[in-house]
Amino acid sequence: MEQTAPSDRKGSDDKLAKVDGDKRLLGEVTKSCRDKHGRWSNPWPTWTRPCWLADLFLLFSNIGTFLNNNVPTSEEVLDAELPVMVPYFVQRPSSVLNSSEYTAPGLQVTWLGHACVLVELDGLNILTDPMFSQRASPLQFLGPKRYRRPPCTVQQLPRIDAVLISHSHYDHLDAGSVASLNSRFGGEMRWFVPLGLKDWLVKAGCENVVELDWWEENCVPGHVDVTFVCTPAQHWSQRTALDSNNSLWGSWSVLGPVHRFFFAGDTGYCSSFLEIGRHFGPFNLAAIPIGAYLPRDLLRAQHVDPEEAVQIHEDVQAEHSVAIHWGTFILSNEYYLDPPVHLREALEKKNLPPDRFFTLNHGETRLLSSSQARPFHW
Repeated sequence: MEQTAPSDRKGSDDKLAKVDGDKRLLGEVTKSCRDKHGRWSNPWPTWTRPCWLADLFLLFSNIGTFLNNNVPTSEEVLDAELPVMVPYFVQRPSSVLNSSEYTAPGLQVTWLGHACVLVELDGLNILTDPMFSQRASPLQFLGPKRYRRPPCTVQQLPRIDAVLISHSHYDHLDAGSVASLNSRFGGEMRWFVPLGLKDWLVKAGCENVVELDWWEENCVPGHVDVTFVCTPAQHWSQRTALDSNNSLWGSWSVLGPVHRFFFAGDTGYCSSFLEIGRHFGPFNLAAIPIGAYLPRDLLRAQHVDPEEAVQIHEDVQAEHSVAIHWGTFILSNEYYLDPPVHLREALEKKNLPPDRFFTLNHGETRLLSSSQARPFHW
C-alpha cells in the first residue's frame, strides 16, 4: 500500500481536537492519510487491500446468490431463535416518555438490528448507522435482504438528537432511512459523519451535518457537555464503481459528563483501538461488531471476528459491550447463529464474565446506569 508522505497528511504528531472553541491536546495518534491517487487509505500493517477474489465475493454477497450460512426460511424457526421484540418506546405512549414524570436513563441501549443501536446517554438520544430498509442495496429488489425485520419504524422512534455514521457502505448508510429520519426530525437532529460524506447528506436534504476527520470533535447545539469524537477504524468506503475510498470511515467516541460510549462501526482489527482506549477510556459501553467474518482470508482486514471483537472491548477499556453487525443480513459464510456462540467462547478464554460483552434480541433494551450516577472526571 502506497501512502502520502507524512508532511501531506492531515494534522501533526500532536493532534489538536476542537469542540465549540475548546481545545484539548492529545498525545501522538494515528492520523488519517491518502494514497498517491488522493483516496483515503488505512495506515496500519494489519490492512491489506482486498484482492479481486474479495471483490468477487462481495459482488456475489450483494447479489445474495451463493452464501451458505443456513438461515432458515421458516419465520417460525427464526422467531424462536432470533426473536424480534417490540421496543419499550413503542409499547409506552410517547406522552409518557415526554412527560415531566419520566426520568431519562443515564445510559441505556436498544439494538435495532445490524449496526443500528439507540443509545440514551446523559439526556441525549443517539442513533448509530440507521438501517430500516429491507435491503442493503441501492435497489430494493436486489441485494442483501434482511432475514430479521426492523423492530420499529422511524416514525416510532423517540426523539433523536444525534446520528453517527461510520462509513458509506449500503448496510451502514441507507438512503431510505436517511430520508425518513430527515423528514421526521429535520434540522433538530445533528448528523455526525467522517470526511467526504457531508455533500451526500446535504444532497439528500439533510441540514444539520457535521463532517469530521479522525480525532476531531464537535457537539450537539445546546449540549456542549457531550463531546462527539471521530476516531479511527480499519475499513474502506464505496457506493458506486467510481467512488472507492473517496470518503473516510471511522468509529465514534461519545464523551458525556457522566457516561462514555464507543461505536466501532465496521472494522478490522488495528492498533488504534489501544490509542482510543488510552485517550478516551474507560467507556461505560461499546458497540462492537461480531459478524460477517468468513471466509477469514478474504474478510480479516475489514471485519473482526468475535475473538478480535473481545480484544477491541479490552483495548478501548469498555466496562460493557453490546454485539452488533450480526443476525440481520446475509453478508458472509459463517453459520448465522455462530457469532454469539464464538463470542461466549472468546470471553471464556479471557476469563471475562459473559455479561461484560452481551448480545440483545432485536428491539431489546438494556439499562446500564441510572441517571443518578456520578459525573465523569476528566
